[in-house]
Amino acid sequence: MARNPNERGGGERGDRGRQRGGDRDRDRRDDRDDEFKDKLVHINRVAKVVKGGRRFAFAALVVVGDGKGRVGFGTGKAREVPEAIRKATDQAKRTMIRVPLREGRTLHHDIKGHFGAGRVTLRAAPAGTGIIAGGPMRAVFETMGVQDVVSKCNGTTNPYNMVKATFDALRNSFSPRQVAARRGKKVGDIVGRRDGGPVGGGASTPAGDQDAASAVATE
Repeated sequence: MARNPNERGGGERGDRGRQRGGDRDRDRRDDRDDEFKDKLVHINRVAKVVKGGRRFAFAALVVVGDGKGRVGFGTGKAREVPEAIRKATDQAKRTMIRVPLREGRTLHHDIKGHFGAGRVTLRAAPAGTGIIAGGPMRAVFETMGVQDVVSKCNGTTNPYNMVKATFDALRNSFSPRQVAARRGKKVGDIVGRRDGGPVGGGASTPAGDQDAASAVATE
C-alpha cells in the first residue's frame, strides 16, 4: 500500500530530522564535557564471594573540575573499569562546589579539614610556589585551577579520606567579600587585617599571608 505524501511524520524526511536533532544534542553534551577536566585518583578491585566462586568488580574515585574554582568528586563501582569511571565522573559533575580563589591562582586564607582519620592543612602561597601536595590532593587542586598552594596531610593516607578531608576544608574557604557581607563590614577592613597592614588597606607582608585565616577564625 502506497503512503500518502500528505501524511505527517515518518518517512525518510522524518528520519533525517531526528538524526539532525540527535547530532545537535550530542554536540551540546560534548561542549559541556569539554569545559571539565577529570582525573582518576584511585581504582580498586573488589571481590564478592558467592556460591561457586568470587565475582570481581572495580571501584573508581574520580575528581572533576573546570579549572576556574569549581570542583567535585565521585565514586563508581561496576564490573568493568570504563563503566566504573563513567559512573564516578557523572557523580562528580552532579556534586561540584565552587571555591573562591585569590587572584584566580591560590586560596584566600589557610584552612583545615578532616574526615575520619584524615587531617589536612591547606595554606595560601605566593606566586611561583606551585602545587605542593600529595597525589589525591594534587588532583583536586589541578582540576580546580589552583596554581600556588602548600598542603599537608596528617593521619591516614587513604585516598578516599584524603579527598573527602580536602573537600571539607574547601567548603570552609571564604573570600573577603563573603566575610564582609556576613559581618556587615567593608571589604577593605577585612583585606587590611588579613594583609597585616592598617585597617582599610596597607602593604602586604609575608606574615600577613600566613595569617590570612584570622579574619575568618574570629567570626
